[in-house]
Amino acid sequence: MAYYIHADKFFLENRTENGGYLEVQSDGKFGFYYPESQKPAGEIREYQGKWIAPGLVDTHIHGSLKEDVMKSDWEGINKISEGLLRAGVTSWLPTTVTAASDELTKICEMFAKHQGEETGAKIKGLHFEGPFFTEEHAGAENPKYMTDPDIEKLDKWLSASNGMLKKIAMAPERKGSVEFIREAVKKGVVVALGHSNANFDQAVAGVEAGASVFTHTFNGMPDPAHHGPSISNAAMSLNNVTDELICDGHHVDPAMAKALIEAVGVEHVALITDCMEAGMMPDGDYILGELPVYVKDGMARLKDGDNLAGSVLLLKDAVKNVVDWNIVTPEKAVMMASYVPAKSSDLLDSCGSIKPDKDADFIVLNPDMTLSETYLNGVSRYKA
Repeated sequence: MAYYIHADKFFLENRTENGGYLEVQSDGKFGFYYPESQKPAGEIREYQGKWIAPGLVDTHIHGSLKEDVMKSDWEGINKISEGLLRAGVTSWLPTTVTAASDELTKICEMFAKHQGEETGAKIKGLHFEGPFFTEEHAGAENPKYMTDPDIEKLDKWLSASNGMLKKIAMAPERKGSVEFIREAVKKGVVVALGHSNANFDQAVAGVEAGASVFTHTFNGMPDPAHHGPSISNAAMSLNNVTDELICDGHHVDPAMAKALIEAVGVEHVALITDCMEAGMMPDGDYILGELPVYVKDGMARLKDGDNLAGSVLLLKDAVKNVVDWNIVTPEKAVMMASYVPAKSSDLLDSCGSIKPDKDADFIVLNPDMTLSETYLNGVSRYKA
C-alpha cells in the first residue's frame, strides 16, 4: 500500500527541503517528493517536528552485539544486521580483519551461501581489512598474517564470495602493490589504503594505480608532517579520493576531524564506525579477530599494548557528533554517513540517498540529530 511521509525537513539526494510529502510506493521504493503546496491524495503519515534522511551506510564495521564477522555463524551475522537498524544503518559492508587466507575464504563462502537472506540492514558486499598490511602500523590487526599483495588470493576470494567482495584495504608500500591495485580495480574491487607506513609518494602511487579510499584516516598510519609527508598528508591533499573517518572523539580529536573535513570537503569524507563486537554491549572483555580487547569509557583497546581496537561507535552517533562539534550542518553530516560511503564503495545505485525508485530505506531524525525511527523497504522496523 503506497503512502506519503509528511515531515518538517527532507534530506533528498541533491537538496534539502523544508516541509512537503515524500511518496513511498507499494513496492517498497521511493516515489516523488512533493512540496507543501502540492498535498497528494492518499494515506499520509504525519511526522511533524521530525526530519527524514536516507538510511545510513556503514562501509567499515566488524561487528556488534557480541557478534563478529570473523567468528559468527550466519545467525550471528543476521543479529548484527537486525541490530544495525537501531543505529540508523540500513546498508553495510561486513568487514574482516587480517587473518589466514583460508579463514578469509571460509568467510567468503558463508556470505555467498546466505546472500540476500539477512532480515535487517542490507549486506551490500564484503570489505576485507587486510591482510596486505604493514607490521609497523598493525594497530589491532594481527601482524603474523600480514603479507605482500597477491592477485591469485584475491581471485580465490572473489570466486568463493560469489563476487560479494567489494572492497579491500592494503598498505601501498608493500611489494607489488601498484600492480595488484591496478588488477583489483579492473575486477571491480574498491581499494583502500591503510595500516601503512607509506610515505607521500608511495601513497600517491597507490592512488594513481586506482586506489580511491583511505582507511580510517589518521589511524593506523603516521601523523601528517610538514616535512617528510606521509600517507596521512596524501589523504588530506589528493583529489577525488574518499577519506574514512571515525568520529567518536577518541580515534581522531574533533579539531583534527574538522581540519580534514575542511581540507577535502564533506563530499570526500565517509563517516564509518569500525565497530567491533562490543558495540551496543556493556564495558568488559571482548575479542577482535584473535586479539583480546577491553572496553571502558566508550573506548575499545588491546589488552596487550593498549592500542585502540576498533570502536563501539554507532553511525547515528557519529552523525550527531559532527553536528554537535560544530563542524558541519545536519545536511552535510547525513551526507557523510549515507551518500559519500555509498558512492565510495560503488553502492550508490542501490542505497545512500532518497531518490525515486531506490529502496525506501530511510530514518526519522529529531532536530537534535537523535534517531527516532528506521524504515526498511518502506516498512517501519525500529522505533527509539
